Amino acid sequence: MASRDREAALRRVRKICLSLPETTEKEAWDTATFRILDKKMFAMFVDDHHGNGQIAIWLKAPFGAQSLLVESDPDRFFVPPYVGPRGWIGIHLGRGVDWKEVAELVQESFELIAPKRVAALAKRTAGN
Repeated sequence: MASRDREAALRRVRKICLSLPETTEKEAWDTATFRILDKKMFAMFVDDHHGNGQIAIWLKAPFGAQSLLVESDPDRFFVPPYVGPRGWIGIHLGRGVDWKEVAELVQESFELIAPKRVAALAKRTAGN
């Protein structure tokens, strides 16, 4: 994927993630991670992980959703290394990305990880 496409994908991921309350971006493992209250990670932008040439976002998924998503569309969803055993999903951010779906899955990841007060604030904000 071209460098400008990677930058465009990262800009969109940033816009989605940083629109949620109490979120920050922090570089870790040489990539952008998105955290709640500058602590708990709910999203990770992954660019060419271990030379695989792919860009993706890794997100926490509800119990049981990981296998359903991966089985339903293995070209789009995958089990990421490291966090996959804890139920996270990976979403390829190549051509034809459904950014509305990505935003919904980011919101869901955020709500799964956020403290109740912050998750409730995000739900109220999303409803407007």
